[in-house]
Amino acid sequence: MVDICISTMPSSPSSSLTSAEKKPWWLTNKKIVDKYVKDARCLIETQEQSEVTSALNLLDSALTLTPKSESALELKARSLLCLRRYRDVADMLQEYIPSLRMSSSDDNSSSSSSSSLSSDNSTHSRERVKLLSSGDSPGRDEPSFKCFSVSDLKKKVMAGICKSSEKEGQWRYLVLGQACCHLGLMEDAMVLLQTGKRMASAALRRESVCWSDDSFSFTKFPVSGEIIINNQPPTQPKTEFETITHLLSHIKLLLRRKTSAMAALDAGLYAEAIRHFSKIVDGRRGAPQGFLAECYMNRASAYRSAGRIAESLADCNRALALNPSCIDALSTRAALFETIRCLPDALHDLEHLKLLYNTILRDRKLPGPAWKRQYVHYREIPGRLCTLATKLQALKQRVASGETGNVDYYALIGLRRGCSRSELDRAHLLLTLRHKPDKSNTFIDRCQFSDEQDVDSIRDRARMSSLLLYRLIQKGYTNVMSTIMDDESMEKQRKRTSAALQATATMQQQVHQVQQDQAELLSAASKNKVTSESSNLNRVNNKNTPSAAAAAAAASSVFQGVFCRDLAAVGSLLSQTGFNLPIAVKYEALSC
Repeated sequence: MVDICISTMPSSPSSSLTSAEKKPWWLTNKKIVDKYVKDARCLIETQEQSEVTSALNLLDSALTLTPKSESALELKARSLLCLRRYRDVADMLQEYIPSLRMSSSDDNSSSSSSSSLSSDNSTHSRERVKLLSSGDSPGRDEPSFKCFSVSDLKKKVMAGICKSSEKEGQWRYLVLGQACCHLGLMEDAMVLLQTGKRMASAALRRESVCWSDDSFSFTKFPVSGEIIINNQPPTQPKTEFETITHLLSHIKLLLRRKTSAMAALDAGLYAEAIRHFSKIVDGRRGAPQGFLAECYMNRASAYRSAGRIAESLADCNRALALNPSCIDALSTRAALFETIRCLPDALHDLEHLKLLYNTILRDRKLPGPAWKRQYVHYREIPGRLCTLATKLQALKQRVASGETGNVDYYALIGLRRGCSRSELDRAHLLLTLRHKPDKSNTFIDRCQFSDEQDVDSIRDRARMSSLLLYRLIQKGYTNVMSTIMDDESMEKQRKRTSAALQATATMQQQVHQVQQDQAELLSAASKNKVTSESSNLNRVNNKNTPSAAAAAAAASSVFQGVFCRDLAAVGSLLSQTGFNLPIAVKYEALSC
Protein backbone atom coordinates (compact mmCIF):
# COMPACT_ATOMS: atom_id res chain seq x y z
CA MET A 1 0.00 0.00 0.00
CA VAL A 2 2.87 2.33 0.73
CA ASP A 3 4.45 1.52 -2.62
CA ILE A 4 1.24 2.37 -4.37
CA CYS A 5 1.06 5.74 -2.67
CA ILE A 6 4.64 6.59 -3.55
CA SER A 7 4.31 5.54 -7.15
CA THR A 8 1.09 7.44 -7.63
CA MET A 9 2.15 10.73 -6.01
CA PRO A 10 1.97 13.14 -9.01
CA SER A 11 3.76 16.30 -9.81
CA SER A 12 0.75 17.63 -11.71
CA PRO A 13 -2.91 16.75 -12.19
CA SER A 14 -2.19 15.27 -15.62
CA SER A 15 0.29 12.75 -14.18
CA SER A 16 -2.23 11.82 -11.52
CA LEU A 17 -4.74 11.01 -14.22
CA THR A 18 -2.30 8.74 -16.01
CA SER A 19 -1.37 6.92 -12.83
CA ALA A 20 -5.01 6.59 -11.91
CA GLU A 21 -5.48 4.16 -14.79
CA LYS A 22 -3.22 1.59 -13.09
CA LYS A 23 -4.92 1.41 -9.70
CA PRO A 24 -8.49 1.85 -8.38
CA TRP A 25 -9.50 5.50 -8.90
CA TRP A 26 -11.05 6.04 -5.48
CA LEU A 27 -7.88 4.99 -3.65
CA THR A 28 -5.44 6.88 -5.84
CA ASN A 29 -7.39 10.12 -6.06
CA LYS A 30 -8.06 10.13 -2.34
CA LYS A 31 -4.38 9.80 -1.52
CA ILE A 32 -3.47 12.54 -3.99
CA VAL A 33 -6.16 14.89 -2.70
CA ASP A 34 -5.12 14.29 0.90
CA LYS A 35 -1.53 15.09 -0.01
CA TYR A 36 -2.56 18.30 -1.80
CA VAL A 37 -4.75 19.37 1.10
CA LYS A 38 -2.02 18.67 3.64
CA ASP A 39 0.58 20.64 1.67
CA ALA A 40 -1.87 23.48 1.10
CA ARG A 41 -2.66 23.63 4.80
CA CYS A 42 1.03 23.96 5.63
CA LEU A 43 1.44 26.75 3.08
CA ILE A 44 -1.62 28.60 4.35
CA GLU A 45 -0.33 28.61 7.92
CA THR A 46 2.58 30.82 6.85
CA GLN A 47 0.10 33.66 6.08
CA GLU A 48 2.27 34.93 3.21
CA GLN A 49 0.57 36.01 0.02
CA SER A 50 2.85 34.01 -2.26
CA GLU A 51 2.50 30.87 -0.15
CA VAL A 52 -1.27 31.20 0.01
CA THR A 53 -1.34 31.60 -3.78
CA SER A 54 0.69 28.39 -4.15
CA ALA A 55 -1.68 26.65 -1.77
CA LEU A 56 -4.59 27.84 -3.90
CA ASN A 57 -3.02 26.22 -6.96
CA LEU A 58 -2.66 22.94 -5.07
CA LEU A 59 -6.28 23.11 -3.99
CA ASP A 60 -7.40 23.73 -7.57
CA SER A 61 -5.54 20.60 -8.59
CA ALA A 62 -7.18 18.67 -5.77
CA LEU A 63 -10.64 19.91 -6.77
CA THR A 64 -9.94 18.88 -10.34
CA LEU A 65 -9.66 15.30 -9.08
CA THR A 66 -12.49 15.46 -6.55
CA PRO A 67 -14.72 18.50 -7.18
CA LYS A 68 -16.77 17.89 -4.02
CA SER A 69 -13.96 17.44 -1.52
CA GLU A 70 -15.17 19.29 1.57
CA SER A 71 -11.73 19.98 3.03
CA ALA A 72 -10.38 21.23 -0.29
CA LEU A 73 -13.42 23.47 -0.79
CA GLU A 74 -13.07 24.94 2.69
CA LEU A 75 -9.36 25.62 2.31
CA LYS A 76 -9.89 27.16 -1.12
CA ALA A 77 -12.62 29.47 0.18
CA ARG A 78 -10.48 30.54 3.12
CA SER A 79 -7.47 31.06 0.86
CA LEU A 80 -9.51 33.33 -1.40
CA LEU A 81 -10.73 35.19 1.66
CA CYS A 82 -7.16 35.61 2.89
CA LEU A 83 -6.13 36.95 -0.53
CA ARG A 84 -9.06 39.43 -0.42
CA ARG A 85 -10.59 37.87 -3.51
CA TYR A 86 -14.10 38.29 -2.21
CA ARG A 87 -15.73 38.13 -5.62
CA ASP A 88 -14.24 34.70 -6.22
CA VAL A 89 -15.61 33.54 -2.87
CA ALA A 90 -19.07 34.82 -3.81
CA ASP A 91 -18.86 33.17 -7.23
CA MET A 92 -17.79 29.93 -5.62
CA LEU A 93 -20.60 29.88 -3.03
CA GLN A 94 -23.21 32.06 -4.76
CA GLU A 95 -25.89 29.39 -4.49
CA TYR A 96 -25.91 29.91 -0.72
CA ILE A 97 -26.45 33.70 -0.78
CA PRO A 98 -29.95 34.32 0.66
CA SER A 99 -30.84 37.30 -1.53
CA LEU A 100 -29.84 35.43 -4.68
CA ARG A 101 -32.08 32.54 -3.78
CA MET A 102 -34.94 34.89 -2.98
CA SER A 103 -34.59 36.74 -6.28
CA SER A 104 -34.40 33.50 -8.23
CA SER A 105 -37.50 32.20 -6.47
CA ASP A 106 -39.33 35.47 -7.24
CA ASP A 107 -38.40 35.24 -10.90
CA ASN A 108 -39.47 31.63 -11.08
CA SER A 109 -42.76 32.32 -9.35
CA SER A 110 -43.55 35.25 -11.64
CA SER A 111 -42.78 33.32 -14.82
CA SER A 112 -44.19 29.90 -13.99
CA SER A 113 -47.33 28.29 -12.63
CA SER A 114 -48.02 26.43 -9.42
CA SER A 115 -46.07 23.43 -10.66
CA SER A 116 -42.91 25.50 -10.70
CA LEU A 117 -43.53 26.51 -7.10
CA SER A 118 -43.19 22.93 -5.97
CA SER A 119 -39.99 22.56 -7.96
CA ASP A 120 -38.62 25.75 -6.33
CA ASN A 121 -39.39 24.36 -2.90
CA SER A 122 -37.64 21.13 -3.73
CA THR A 123 -34.69 23.11 -5.08
CA HIS A 124 -34.49 25.14 -1.89
CA SER A 125 -34.67 22.00 0.19
CA ARG A 126 -31.83 20.49 -1.83
CA GLU A 127 -29.81 23.67 -1.34
CA ARG A 128 -30.40 23.55 2.39
CA VAL A 129 -29.29 19.95 2.51
CA LYS A 130 -26.24 20.84 0.44
CA LEU A 131 -25.43 23.70 2.76
CA LEU A 132 -25.60 21.58 5.89
CA SER A 133 -23.97 18.45 4.57
CA SER A 134 -21.31 17.74 2.01
CA GLY A 135 -23.33 15.23 0.08
CA ASP A 136 -20.09 13.68 -1.07
CA SER A 137 -18.54 11.72 1.75
CA PRO A 138 -21.32 9.11 2.11
CA GLY A 139 -21.33 8.38 -1.60
CA ARG A 140 -17.55 8.31 -1.98
CA ASP A 141 -16.93 6.35 1.18
CA GLU A 142 -19.67 3.86 0.42
CA PRO A 143 -17.43 1.36 -1.44
CA SER A 144 -14.93 1.27 1.42
CA PHE A 145 -17.64 0.23 3.91
CA LYS A 146 -18.97 -2.72 1.97
CA CYS A 147 -17.10 -5.11 4.21
CA PHE A 148 -19.16 -4.02 7.22
CA SER A 149 -22.63 -5.13 8.06
CA VAL A 150 -25.65 -3.07 7.09
CA SER A 151 -26.44 -2.11 10.68
CA ASP A 152 -22.90 -0.92 11.35
CA LEU A 153 -22.90 1.06 8.11
CA LYS A 154 -26.20 2.71 9.02
CA LYS A 155 -24.95 3.65 12.48
CA LYS A 156 -21.70 5.09 11.16
CA VAL A 157 -23.38 7.10 8.40
CA MET A 158 -26.00 8.53 10.74
CA ALA A 159 -23.39 9.38 13.35
CA GLY A 160 -21.22 11.06 10.73
CA ILE A 161 -24.13 13.13 9.46
CA CYS A 162 -25.16 14.19 12.95
CA LYS A 163 -21.63 15.12 14.00
CA SER A 164 -20.34 16.71 10.82
CA SER A 165 -23.32 18.37 9.17
CA GLU A 166 -23.26 21.46 11.38
CA LYS A 167 -19.48 21.70 11.23
CA GLU A 168 -19.41 21.37 7.45
CA GLY A 169 -22.06 24.04 6.99
CA GLN A 170 -20.44 26.34 9.51
CA TRP A 171 -17.46 27.36 7.38
CA ARG A 172 -19.70 28.18 4.43
CA TYR A 173 -21.74 30.58 6.53
CA LEU A 174 -18.72 32.26 8.11
CA VAL A 175 -16.54 32.58 5.01
CA LEU A 176 -19.37 33.59 2.71
CA GLY A 177 -20.71 36.02 5.32
CA GLN A 178 -17.37 37.82 5.54
CA ALA A 179 -17.07 37.94 1.75
CA CYS A 180 -20.60 39.33 1.40
CA CYS A 181 -19.79 42.00 3.97
CA HIS A 182 -16.77 43.18 1.98
CA LEU A 183 -18.85 43.12 -1.21
CA GLY A 184 -21.50 45.39 0.30
CA LEU A 185 -24.22 42.73 0.70
CA MET A 186 -24.85 43.71 4.30
CA GLU A 187 -28.19 41.99 4.79
CA ASP A 188 -26.87 38.71 3.43
CA ALA A 189 -23.70 39.04 5.50
CA MET A 190 -25.67 39.58 8.70
CA VAL A 191 -27.87 36.54 8.08
CA LEU A 192 -24.94 34.31 7.15
CA LEU A 193 -22.69 35.37 10.04
CA GLN A 194 -25.46 35.08 12.60
CA THR A 195 -26.34 31.62 11.35
CA GLY A 196 -22.71 30.50 11.25
CA LYS A 197 -22.04 31.83 14.73
CA ARG A 198 -25.12 30.10 16.09
CA MET A 199 -24.19 26.83 14.40
CA ALA A 200 -20.62 27.03 15.70
CA SER A 201 -21.85 27.56 19.24
CA ALA A 202 -24.27 24.66 18.94
CA ALA A 203 -21.57 22.38 17.54
CA LEU A 204 -19.20 23.39 20.33
CA ARG A 205 -21.81 22.60 22.96
CA ARG A 206 -22.50 19.20 21.45
CA GLU A 207 -18.82 18.33 21.23
CA SER A 208 -18.08 19.55 24.74
CA VAL A 209 -20.59 17.12 26.23
CA CYS A 210 -18.42 14.09 25.50
CA TRP A 211 -15.09 15.79 26.22
CA SER A 212 -13.02 15.14 29.28
CA ASP A 213 -11.40 17.96 31.24
CA ASP A 214 -8.14 17.49 29.34
CA SER A 215 -9.85 17.51 25.96
CA PHE A 216 -10.80 21.20 25.95
CA SER A 217 -8.12 22.28 23.54
CA PHE A 218 -8.42 24.97 20.96
CA THR A 219 -6.77 22.72 18.40
CA LYS A 220 -10.04 20.85 17.97
CA PHE A 221 -11.72 23.86 16.42
CA PRO A 222 -12.01 24.12 12.66
CA VAL A 223 -9.40 25.79 10.55
CA SER A 224 -11.39 28.99 10.13
CA GLY A 225 -9.34 30.93 12.65
CA GLU A 226 -5.98 29.69 11.45
CA ILE A 227 -6.18 31.65 8.22
CA ILE A 228 -7.67 34.93 9.31
CA ILE A 229 -5.81 35.55 12.57
CA ASN A 230 -2.04 35.95 12.71
CA ASN A 231 0.43 35.10 15.51
CA GLN A 232 -2.23 33.91 17.98
CA PRO A 233 -2.31 30.11 17.74
CA PRO A 234 -3.53 29.47 21.33
CA THR A 235 -6.62 31.65 21.00
CA GLN A 236 -7.43 31.39 17.30
CA PRO A 237 -11.09 30.27 17.55
CA LYS A 238 -11.88 32.84 20.22
CA THR A 239 -10.24 35.59 18.22
CA GLU A 240 -12.18 34.59 15.12
CA PHE A 241 -15.44 34.66 17.00
CA GLU A 242 -14.55 38.05 18.44
CA THR A 243 -13.73 39.31 14.96
CA ILE A 244 -17.05 38.04 13.67
CA THR A 245 -18.83 39.59 16.65
CA HIS A 246 -17.25 42.98 15.98
CA LEU A 247 -18.03 42.66 12.29
CA LEU A 248 -21.64 41.81 13.09
CA SER A 249 -21.99 44.81 15.39
CA HIS A 250 -20.62 47.10 12.68
CA ILE A 251 -22.97 45.59 10.10
CA LYS A 252 -25.96 46.06 12.40
CA LEU A 253 -24.99 49.68 13.06
CA LEU A 254 -24.78 50.43 9.35
CA LEU A 255 -28.07 48.68 8.65
CA ARG A 256 -29.83 50.54 11.48
CA ARG A 257 -28.67 53.88 10.12
CA LYS A 258 -29.64 52.92 6.60
CA THR A 259 -33.08 51.78 7.75
CA SER A 260 -33.62 55.05 9.63
CA ALA A 261 -32.51 57.05 6.61
CA MET A 262 -34.79 55.18 4.23
CA ALA A 263 -37.74 55.58 6.61
CA ALA A 264 -37.10 59.32 6.83
CA LEU A 265 -36.80 59.53 3.05
CA ASP A 266 -40.10 57.71 2.55
CA ALA A 267 -41.76 59.98 5.12
CA GLY A 268 -40.57 63.13 3.35
CA LEU A 269 -38.11 64.13 6.10
CA TYR A 270 -35.30 64.84 3.68
CA ALA A 271 -33.02 66.66 6.11
CA GLU A 272 -33.25 63.73 8.53
CA ALA A 273 -32.53 61.23 5.75
CA ILE A 274 -29.51 63.27 4.64
CA ARG A 275 -28.23 63.33 8.21
CA HIS A 276 -28.43 59.54 8.60
CA PHE A 277 -26.83 58.85 5.22
CA SER A 278 -24.06 61.33 6.03
CA LYS A 279 -23.29 59.41 9.21
CA ILE A 280 -22.73 56.31 7.09
CA VAL A 281 -20.62 57.80 4.30
CA ASP A 282 -18.65 60.19 6.55
CA GLY A 283 -18.06 57.79 9.43
CA ARG A 284 -14.66 57.21 10.91
CA ARG A 285 -14.86 53.51 10.17
CA GLY A 286 -15.04 52.70 6.49
CA ALA A 287 -17.74 50.81 4.67
CA PRO A 288 -17.66 48.47 1.65
CA GLN A 289 -17.67 49.86 -1.85
CA GLY A 290 -21.05 48.51 -2.92
CA PHE A 291 -22.78 49.63 0.28
CA LEU A 292 -21.33 53.15 0.00
CA ALA A 293 -22.44 53.42 -3.63
CA GLU A 294 -25.98 52.53 -2.58
CA CYS A 295 -25.93 55.08 0.25
CA TYR A 296 -24.61 57.81 -2.05
CA MET A 297 -27.40 57.05 -4.50
CA ASN A 298 -30.07 57.26 -1.81
CA ARG A 299 -28.61 60.48 -0.40
CA ALA A 300 -28.64 61.95 -3.91
CA SER A 301 -32.37 61.24 -4.05
CA ALA A 302 -32.82 62.99 -0.70
CA TYR A 303 -30.80 65.99 -1.87
CA ARG A 304 -32.85 66.14 -5.06
CA SER A 305 -36.12 66.10 -3.16
CA ALA A 306 -34.79 68.85 -0.87
CA GLY A 307 -33.91 71.04 -3.88
CA ARG A 308 -30.13 70.89 -3.42
CA ILE A 309 -29.12 70.18 -7.01
CA ALA A 310 -25.35 70.58 -6.69
CA GLU A 311 -25.09 68.17 -3.74
CA SER A 312 -27.30 65.66 -5.52
CA LEU A 313 -25.11 65.82 -8.63
CA ALA A 314 -22.00 65.31 -6.49
CA ASP A 315 -23.46 62.19 -4.85
CA CYS A 316 -24.51 60.81 -8.24
CA ASN A 317 -20.93 61.33 -9.43
CA ARG A 318 -19.58 59.43 -6.41
CA ALA A 319 -22.05 56.58 -6.91
CA LEU A 320 -21.10 56.30 -10.58
CA ALA A 321 -17.41 56.40 -9.72
CA LEU A 322 -17.89 53.43 -7.40
CA ASN A 323 -20.36 51.65 -9.70
CA PRO A 324 -20.23 52.82 -13.35
CA SER A 325 -23.19 50.64 -14.36
CA CYS A 326 -25.59 52.03 -11.74
CA ILE A 327 -28.82 52.58 -13.67
CA ASP A 328 -30.49 54.65 -10.96
CA ALA A 329 -27.52 57.01 -10.67
CA LEU A 330 -27.41 57.61 -14.42
CA SER A 331 -31.14 58.26 -14.71
CA THR A 332 -31.13 60.52 -11.64
CA ARG A 333 -28.21 62.59 -12.89
CA ALA A 334 -29.82 62.94 -16.32
CA ALA A 335 -33.04 64.14 -14.67
CA LEU A 336 -31.08 66.66 -12.60
CA PHE A 337 -29.36 68.06 -15.68
CA GLU A 338 -32.72 68.31 -17.40
CA THR A 339 -34.15 70.13 -14.37
CA ILE A 340 -31.56 72.89 -14.62
CA ARG A 341 -31.90 72.85 -18.44
CA CYS A 342 -28.34 71.64 -18.99
CA LEU A 343 -29.48 69.61 -21.97
CA PRO A 344 -26.14 68.46 -23.50
CA ASP A 345 -25.09 66.75 -20.26
CA ALA A 346 -28.53 65.21 -19.89
CA LEU A 347 -28.29 63.84 -23.43
CA HIS A 348 -24.84 62.40 -22.66
CA ASP A 349 -26.13 60.49 -19.62
CA LEU A 350 -29.22 59.27 -21.46
CA GLU A 351 -27.08 58.01 -24.34
CA HIS A 352 -24.91 56.16 -21.83
CA LEU A 353 -28.05 54.68 -20.28
CA LYS A 354 -29.27 53.60 -23.70
CA LEU A 355 -25.99 51.79 -24.37
CA LEU A 356 -26.31 50.06 -21.01
CA TYR A 357 -29.86 48.91 -21.80
CA ASN A 358 -28.78 47.62 -25.21
CA THR A 359 -25.91 45.71 -23.60
CA ILE A 360 -28.32 44.11 -21.13
CA LEU A 361 -30.65 43.04 -23.93
CA ARG A 362 -27.72 41.71 -25.95
CA ASP A 363 -26.25 39.71 -23.07
CA ARG A 364 -29.71 38.70 -21.79
CA LYS A 365 -28.66 39.48 -18.23
CA LEU A 366 -28.16 42.44 -15.94
CA PRO A 367 -24.63 43.89 -15.63
CA GLY A 368 -22.32 42.36 -13.08
CA PRO A 369 -22.23 38.92 -11.49
CA ALA A 370 -25.35 37.02 -10.52
CA TRP A 371 -24.99 37.81 -6.81
CA LYS A 372 -24.76 41.57 -7.39
CA ARG A 373 -27.76 43.42 -6.03
CA GLN A 374 -29.86 44.99 -8.77
CA TYR A 375 -32.73 47.44 -8.46
CA VAL A 376 -34.25 46.72 -11.85
CA HIS A 377 -35.53 43.48 -13.35
CA TYR A 378 -34.56 42.21 -16.75
CA ARG A 379 -38.18 42.14 -17.89
CA GLU A 380 -38.42 45.92 -17.32
CA ILE A 381 -35.59 46.78 -19.71
CA PRO A 382 -37.55 46.76 -23.04
CA GLY A 383 -40.19 49.15 -21.69
CA ARG A 384 -37.55 51.42 -20.21
CA LEU A 385 -35.68 51.46 -23.50
CA CYS A 386 -38.79 52.59 -25.40
CA THR A 387 -39.44 55.36 -22.88
CA LEU A 388 -35.81 56.39 -23.07
CA ALA A 389 -35.92 56.62 -26.87
CA THR A 390 -38.93 58.95 -26.68
CA LYS A 391 -37.21 61.17 -24.13
CA LEU A 392 -34.03 61.29 -26.19
CA GLN A 393 -35.98 62.41 -29.25
CA ALA A 394 -37.69 65.18 -27.28
CA LEU A 395 -34.41 66.42 -25.82
CA LYS A 396 -32.74 66.44 -29.22
CA GLN A 397 -35.56 68.58 -30.58
CA ARG A 398 -35.14 71.01 -27.69
CA VAL A 399 -31.41 71.22 -28.34
CA ALA A 400 -32.03 71.80 -32.04
CA SER A 401 -34.43 74.63 -31.20
CA GLY A 402 -31.66 76.45 -29.33
CA GLU A 403 -32.40 75.82 -25.65
CA THR A 404 -28.82 74.94 -24.77
CA GLY A 405 -27.83 78.34 -23.37
CA ASN A 406 -30.73 78.79 -20.97
CA VAL A 407 -29.27 77.02 -17.93
CA ASP A 408 -30.97 77.66 -14.59
CA TYR A 409 -27.90 78.45 -12.51
CA TYR A 410 -30.03 79.73 -9.65
CA ALA A 411 -31.44 76.23 -9.13
CA LEU A 412 -27.95 74.73 -9.44
CA ILE A 413 -26.52 76.96 -6.72
CA GLY A 414 -29.70 76.87 -4.65
CA LEU A 415 -30.63 80.55 -4.70
CA ARG A 416 -33.80 82.48 -5.42
CA ARG A 417 -34.00 84.87 -8.30
CA GLY A 418 -33.23 88.40 -7.26
CA CYS A 419 -30.83 87.33 -4.51
CA SER A 420 -28.23 89.70 -3.17
CA ARG A 421 -24.50 89.62 -3.77
CA SER A 422 -23.81 88.50 -0.20
CA GLU A 423 -26.14 85.51 -0.55
CA LEU A 424 -24.42 84.48 -3.77
CA ASP A 425 -20.96 84.81 -2.25
CA ARG A 426 -21.94 82.73 0.76
CA ALA A 427 -23.52 79.96 -1.34
CA HIS A 428 -20.58 79.94 -3.75
CA LEU A 429 -18.08 79.69 -0.90
CA LEU A 430 -19.89 76.69 0.58
CA LEU A 431 -20.15 74.91 -2.77
CA THR A 432 -16.50 75.59 -3.55
CA LEU A 433 -15.35 74.18 -0.23
CA ARG A 434 -17.48 71.06 -0.66
CA HIS A 435 -16.86 70.31 -4.32
CA LYS A 436 -13.31 71.49 -4.88
CA PRO A 437 -11.51 69.06 -7.23
CA ASP A 438 -8.67 68.68 -4.73
CA LYS A 439 -11.12 67.11 -2.28
CA SER A 440 -12.93 64.97 -4.81
CA ASN A 441 -11.14 61.77 -3.77
CA THR A 442 -11.49 62.10 -0.01
CA PHE A 443 -14.49 59.75 0.04
CA ILE A 444 -12.31 57.00 -1.46
CA ASP A 445 -10.20 56.90 1.70
CA ARG A 446 -13.26 55.77 3.69
CA CYS A 447 -14.15 53.08 1.17
CA GLN A 448 -13.26 49.39 1.55
CA PHE A 449 -12.62 48.00 -1.92
CA SER A 450 -13.26 44.43 -2.90
CA ASP A 451 -10.53 44.65 -5.54
CA GLU A 452 -7.60 47.00 -5.07
CA GLN A 453 -7.02 47.13 -8.82
CA ASP A 454 -10.17 49.25 -9.22
CA VAL A 455 -8.91 52.11 -7.03
CA ASP A 456 -7.04 53.98 -9.77
CA SER A 457 -9.94 53.89 -12.20
CA ILE A 458 -12.32 54.99 -9.43
CA ARG A 459 -10.06 57.93 -8.60
CA ASP A 460 -9.92 58.98 -12.25
CA ARG A 461 -13.69 58.84 -12.66
CA ALA A 462 -14.27 60.75 -9.43
CA ARG A 463 -11.74 63.45 -10.35
CA MET A 464 -13.16 63.94 -13.83
CA SER A 465 -16.79 64.16 -12.73
CA SER A 466 -15.98 66.49 -9.83
CA LEU A 467 -13.98 68.75 -12.15
CA LEU A 468 -16.93 69.03 -14.53
CA LEU A 469 -19.27 69.85 -11.66
CA TYR A 470 -16.85 72.43 -10.28
CA ARG A 471 -16.61 74.14 -13.66
CA LEU A 472 -20.39 74.18 -13.93
CA ILE A 473 -20.64 75.78 -10.48
CA GLN A 474 -18.03 78.41 -11.40
CA LYS A 475 -19.85 79.15 -14.63
CA GLY A 476 -23.09 79.48 -12.71
CA TYR A 477 -21.44 81.82 -10.22
CA THR A 478 -20.12 84.02 -13.02
CA ASN A 479 -23.50 84.09 -14.75
CA VAL A 480 -25.46 84.89 -11.61
CA MET A 481 -22.90 87.49 -10.53
CA SER A 482 -23.14 89.25 -13.89
CA THR A 483 -26.91 89.25 -13.57
CA ILE A 484 -26.66 90.68 -10.07
CA MET A 485 -24.19 93.33 -11.25
CA ASP A 486 -26.52 94.29 -14.08
CA ASP A 487 -29.39 94.50 -11.64
CA GLU A 488 -27.29 96.59 -9.29
CA SER A 489 -26.24 98.96 -12.09
CA MET A 490 -29.82 99.27 -13.21
CA GLU A 491 -30.86 99.87 -9.62
CA LYS A 492 -28.18 102.53 -9.24
CA GLN A 493 -29.27 104.18 -12.47
CA ARG A 494 -32.86 104.07 -11.34
CA LYS A 495 -31.89 105.55 -8.01
CA ARG A 496 -29.89 108.29 -9.72
CA THR A 497 -32.79 109.06 -12.03
CA SER A 498 -35.27 109.10 -9.19
CA ALA A 499 -32.90 111.24 -7.13
CA ALA A 500 -32.56 113.70 -10.01
CA LEU A 501 -36.30 113.82 -10.49
CA GLN A 502 -36.79 114.25 -6.80
CA ALA A 503 -34.18 117.05 -6.71
CA THR A 504 -35.89 118.79 -9.64
CA ALA A 505 -39.25 118.49 -7.97
CA THR A 506 -37.77 119.79 -4.75
CA MET A 507 -36.22 122.76 -6.54
CA GLN A 508 -39.48 123.53 -8.29
CA GLN A 509 -41.30 123.29 -5.02
CA GLN A 510 -38.76 125.56 -3.40
CA VAL A 511 -39.06 128.12 -6.25
CA HIS A 512 -42.82 128.02 -6.01
CA GLN A 513 -42.56 128.43 -2.27
CA VAL A 514 -40.21 131.40 -2.70
CA GLN A 515 -42.58 132.92 -5.21
CA GLN A 516 -45.46 132.43 -2.85
CA ASP A 517 -43.46 133.94 -0.04
CA GLN A 518 -42.54 136.92 -2.20
CA ALA A 519 -46.15 137.40 -3.28
CA GLU A 520 -47.26 137.22 0.30
CA LEU A 521 -44.61 139.74 1.28
CA LEU A 522 -45.64 142.08 -1.54
CA SER A 523 -49.31 141.80 -0.67
CA ALA A 524 -48.53 142.38 2.98
CA ALA A 525 -46.34 145.38 2.10
CA SER A 526 -49.03 146.84 -0.16
CA LYS A 527 -51.63 146.34 2.51
CA ASN A 528 -49.37 148.02 5.03
CA LYS A 529 -48.74 150.92 2.62
CA VAL A 530 -52.43 151.43 1.90
CA THR A 531 -53.20 151.28 5.55
CA SER A 532 -50.48 153.79 6.35
CA GLU A 533 -51.60 156.11 3.55
CA SER A 534 -55.22 155.96 4.64
CA SER A 535 -54.20 156.67 8.18
CA ASN A 536 -52.08 159.60 7.03
CA LEU A 537 -54.95 160.96 4.98
CA ASN A 538 -57.26 160.64 7.92
CA ARG A 539 -54.82 162.53 10.07
CA VAL A 540 -54.42 165.23 7.42
CA ASN A 541 -58.15 165.49 6.93
CA ASN A 542 -58.67 165.77 10.65
CA LYS A 543 -56.14 168.64 10.79
CA ASN A 544 -57.58 170.58 7.78
CA THR A 545 -61.32 170.40 8.65
CA PRO A 546 -61.88 174.15 9.74
CA SER A 547 -60.05 175.66 6.79
CA ALA A 548 -61.84 173.40 4.44
CA ALA A 549 -65.19 174.48 5.74
CA ALA A 550 -64.31 178.14 5.26
CA ALA A 551 -63.07 177.52 1.77
CA ALA A 552 -66.23 175.67 0.95
CA ALA A 553 -68.35 178.53 2.17
CA ALA A 554 -66.36 181.03 0.13
CA ALA A 555 -66.62 178.90 -2.93
CA SER A 556 -70.34 178.54 -2.48
CA SER A 557 -70.78 182.30 -2.23
CA VAL A 558 -68.72 182.80 -5.34
CA PHE A 559 -70.74 180.24 -7.19
CA GLN A 560 -73.97 181.83 -5.91
CA GLY A 561 -73.01 185.33 -7.12
CA VAL A 562 -72.08 184.06 -10.53
CA PHE A 563 -75.32 182.19 -10.86
CA CYS A 564 -77.30 185.21 -9.87
CA ARG A 565 -75.56 187.37 -12.46
CA ASP A 566 -76.35 184.79 -15.05
CA LEU A 567 -79.99 184.85 -14.13
CA ALA A 568 -80.08 188.65 -14.44
CA ALA A 569 -78.56 188.44 -17.90
CA VAL A 570 -81.13 185.88 -18.96
CA GLY A 571 -83.91 188.09 -17.65
CA SER A 572 -82.68 191.11 -19.59
CA LEU A 573 -82.56 189.08 -22.74
CA LEU A 574 -86.10 187.92 -22.25
CA SER A 575 -87.29 191.48 -21.75
CA GLN A 576 -85.68 192.56 -24.97
CA THR A 577 -87.52 189.91 -26.96
CA GLY A 578 -90.92 190.99 -25.88
CA PHE A 579 -91.50 188.64 -23.12
CA ASN A 580 -92.53 191.43 -20.75
CA LEU A 581 -94.64 189.26 -18.63
CA PRO A 582 -93.42 188.97 -15.13
CA ILE A 583 -92.05 185.57 -13.98
CA ALA A 584 -92.50 184.52 -10.40
CA VAL A 585 -89.19 183.27 -9.14
CA LYS A 586 -88.61 181.73 -5.81
CA TYR A 587 -85.11 182.63 -4.93
CA GLU A 588 -84.96 180.39 -2.05
CA ALA A 589 -85.18 177.37 -4.36
CA LEU A 590 -82.46 178.63 -6.58
CA SER A 591 -80.12 179.44 -3.88
CA CYS A 592 -76.99 177.47 -3.73
